[in-house]
Amino acid sequence: MSKTSEVDQSPLYDKRPWGSFTVIDEGQGYKVKRLEVLSGKRLSYQKHARRAEHWMVVRGVARVTLDGAIIDVEAGKTIDIPIGAAHRVENPGTEDLIFIEIQTGDYLGEDDITRFEDDFGRA
Repeated sequence: MSKTSEVDQSPLYDKRPWGSFTVIDEGQGYKVKRLEVLSGKRLSYQKHARRAEHWMVVRGVARVTLDGAIIDVEAGKTIDIPIGAAHRVENPGTEDLIFIEIQTGDYLGEDDITRFEDDFGRA
């Protein structure tokens, strides 16, 4: 991130229509977040050009769509999201879904996103 235009300006905590995220740690080439997804909500169907993600569910069940395949990931289990893979996570349960996301790549800004579908009009 040597270019000034590539400095990540994301907040440590951000409330979203689907829940919230908190940045736990970050350094050169990685970022760790705690995401909380409200019951019945889902994030946009999206992809990233410059980062991969590794998710570990710590509470609830994550219904993950990964390149069109639907996979339920239970607490204690993980899933990898490769760079460029279309993905979405939703919370089909009645309690909040909590998972830890580890991002790796050469740029980790919140603007590295291409949305295909979104429940909140952001696509």
